[in-house]
Amino acid sequence: MADTVSRRVVVGISGASGIPYARDLLETLRRLAAVEVHLVATDGARRVAADELAVPFEELASLADVVHSNKDVGAAIASGSFRTAGMVVVPCSATTLSKVAYGICDNLLTRAAYVHLKERRTLILVPREAPLPLPSLEAMVKAAQAGATVLPASPGFYTQPKSIEDLLGFVTQRILDLLGIEAARSPRWKES
Repeated sequence: MADTVSRRVVVGISGASGIPYARDLLETLRRLAAVEVHLVATDGARRVAADELAVPFEELASLADVVHSNKDVGAAIASGSFRTAGMVVVPCSATTLSKVAYGICDNLLTRAAYVHLKERRTLILVPREAPLPLPSLEAMVKAAQAGATVLPASPGFYTQPKSIEDLLGFVTQRILDLLGIEAARSPRWKES
């Protein structure tokens, strides 16, 4: 069971632009057969996915092992007894960021994030929106103080990316590193 827990990851997708980051993460996790992915997405995420991916949301969801309804606050991922290696919200909208920062659990995604904070498990929030107004900056600080890692979707260029996939992979690699999952998704600085 311990091995299953260490390889179980919750992926939340909220309604900010940046759904390709979620797709890249899900595709990378899918290639890692030992990782069990639980997915929850907001209605906003489904709407933005239709615009950014030009495919049905179900195609994106098919990359997860288990897909939970955002309305099902009684799902397994809503409980602290459901152990995971961590959770990532990618992209994380300003609204979801604020809800997580202030402990508002009005749907499954925010409840699962709250559970990760209260259980002191890894929670990674990947905001993509810019510029950042003061309320978002304050929510980032509050989320970090509560134990979350705020990882803006800000790819590096020292890897000399040649494609959008390279840029997406840079952020995916950072997420995987924070989750403690070994994968070679993007080159590292001064490593062969």
